[in-house]
Amino acid sequence: MKNKRVLAAVLVAAMTLGLTACGGNDSGSVNGTESGSKADGNYDQVTYAYCTFNNIPTEEDLDVVEEAINKITREKIGVEVTLQPMAISDYSSKVSLALQGGEKIDIFESLGDFNNYVATDMTYELNDLLDEYGQGIKDTVGDDWLAACTADGNIYGVPTMKPVALTPMVIYRQDIADELGIDMSQVNSMEDMTAVLKQVKEAHPDMIPLAPVQAGEVGVSTNYGQVDFLTDDRNSPTGVLVGDDLTVQDLFSTDLFKEKCDLVRSWYNDGLVMQDAATTTSAAAELMSSGNYFCYIAAYSYPEADTAASLQMQCGSNPIGAKIIGDAYLSTGDLNAVSWMIASTTDVPEAAMKFLNLTYTDADIINLLIYGIEGRDYVLNDDGTVSYPEGEDATTVPYTAQLSCGTLGNFFLMYPTAGTDPASLDWELEQNKTAKTSPAMGFTFDSSSVKTQYTAVKNVVSQYLPGLICGSLDPDTEIDKFVKALNDAGYQDILNAKQEQLDAWAAQK
Repeated sequence: MKNKRVLAAVLVAAMTLGLTACGGNDSGSVNGTESGSKADGNYDQVTYAYCTFNNIPTEEDLDVVEEAINKITREKIGVEVTLQPMAISDYSSKVSLALQGGEKIDIFESLGDFNNYVATDMTYELNDLLDEYGQGIKDTVGDDWLAACTADGNIYGVPTMKPVALTPMVIYRQDIADELGIDMSQVNSMEDMTAVLKQVKEAHPDMIPLAPVQAGEVGVSTNYGQVDFLTDDRNSPTGVLVGDDLTVQDLFSTDLFKEKCDLVRSWYNDGLVMQDAATTTSAAAELMSSGNYFCYIAAYSYPEADTAASLQMQCGSNPIGAKIIGDAYLSTGDLNAVSWMIASTTDVPEAAMKFLNLTYTDADIINLLIYGIEGRDYVLNDDGTVSYPEGEDATTVPYTAQLSCGTLGNFFLMYPTAGTDPASLDWELEQNKTAKTSPAMGFTFDSSSVKTQYTAVKNVVSQYLPGLICGSLDPDTEIDKFVKALNDAGYQDILNAKQEQLDAWAAQK
C-alpha cells in the first residue's frame, strides 16, 4: 500500500495549484491530544461526512448543531468541524466522487466499501495517528476489532463501537397483526412471511404488505445465513464462503441465491412487495410512516422489544413490532463494513483523528451528532432516555440522525430512546460473544490486483442484482444472464484472487 502521508501531500499540493437506538459519561479529556483553544483563533478545519437514514436538515438548522459541537471542539482539541450529512441511498457514490474530485472530506465511513477504499488509495494509514491522537479509540474498540480494518499490517479504518452481531428481523405494524389475528411468534424465516403478507393483502388490498428497507433491498441480503462476503459489500462483487468451508464460491450461482430470488419473485407477482423497490429513493421508515405498508425486513443488533421501541418514533404513530427471523453471523466484514476512515487527501490528518477520537470518547459530541439540540430536536427524560418534543417526530424536528445510531462513533455513549430497556445492553454484548463466527474472521481481501475487474463487475451487479432480489427480474431467465455477464467482465479473476489470498492467510494461522 502507498504511504498515505505522501499521497495526501501530493494531492493537497495539486489542489493548491488549482488542479481540480442508543448513553454514558463524558470523558472530559482527549487521550493523546492537547486540550485548549488556539490563542490566535485559527482552528484546524475538519469536514465530517456521515450518512443519515433521516431527513437531511436545512443548512440553517444544521448550523446550530455544528456550532454546538464546535464550542466543545475548539476548547478541547483546537478544531472546527463542518458537518456533511448525506442520505444513505447515495452516500457511497457521493463520497467516492467527492474524494476523486478533490473536494474537502476529511472523515468518512466505509458503509460496506472498506476494501474498495483501501484498494483505490482513498484512505489514510492510521497506525501512527491512532498511537498519537486516538488512544481513546484504541481503548474503546480494542486491538481485535482494529485488526478487522487492517491490510498488509496497516490500519485503515476504525469500527463503530456498537452491538455488532446483526440479527435479521421483520419490522411490522402491530395493530394490523392484532386486527388480523396474526401470531408473529410463529414467523421464524423469510419463507414464513409469505402467508402473513398474503393475509395482509387480502384484508387490506390497498396496502402494500412489504416495503423495501432501501433502494434495491427487500431483505434478501440480510437473510443469506452463514455467508461471509470476504470483505466485500453484499451489493458488490461477492466471492463468498458458505458455512465452515474455506472454498470461495460465486454466490450468484448457488442454490441459496436462486431460492431467495424465487421467493421474492413470487411476492412480486402476487403484489405483496413494492413494485419499484429496485429503484425507489424512499427508505423504510418514510414508507412505514405513510401508513400504506405493513412491514419491512432488515437486520438489527438489539432485542425485539428495544428494536421496536427505537423504531417507533421513526415509523409514524401506528404501533410497531419486531420479530427475529434468523440468526446473527459475524465476519470480518461485519466489523469493517461500518468503519470510519480518514481521507488520503486530507490536509489535516492529526485534527481529523482528534475529532474522530471524540466521537468514541465524548458523550456530548456523539449525542449532538445523533439527536441534535436538546429542547429543540429532542427531550431528555428523567430516566435518561430521549424522545421527541411533544407533537414532533423524526420528520418534523429540525435535526435528527437517530436512525444512524449504530453507525456513528460509540453507541454506548448515546442516550437510549424512550421505551428501551437499559438491561438489553447485556443481551447485545452476549450476542457479540455467542454469534456464529466465520472461519475466515480476521481475513481482509486486497483487491488492488483486480481493480479493473471490480469496476466492470460492479456495473454488471448494479444492472442485475437489485431487480433479482426485489422480484422485478425473473430469476429463471435472468440469473444465467447475470452470471454470464459477470464472467465476461472478469468475475472469475476476483474469485481466484480471493482464494489465493485466503489460502495464504489460512496457511499462516
